[in-house]
Amino acid sequence: MWVILGVIAIVVTFINLYMYKAGKDYKLAMAMGLSFTALTLCAEYSLVSVWVEVEDWAALMDVVPGMERALWFLTIVSILLNITPILLELKSKK
Repeated sequence: MWVILGVIAIVVTFINLYMYKAGKDYKLAMAMGLSFTALTLCAEYSLVSVWVEVEDWAALMDVVPGMERALWFLTIVSILLNITPILLELKSKK
């Protein structure tokens, strides 16, 4: 599930950037991009929770360290890409 939500977040983020470039209202796409990013994080956390419940320590030790770094990086990139249109608007108004 987290993969599907992550792909949707990426697609919507690029729609956000395209809509800004095309001069259209991008704010809904921005909100959706950030929302799907949050849902991706929640889905990943749920997966880890299931592994803890079934005591699948091998999966936890194998996946969690790498996923932690990846999720931090991808979340920061998602936030920066989604707020880029707002930052560019503020810069052009000055």
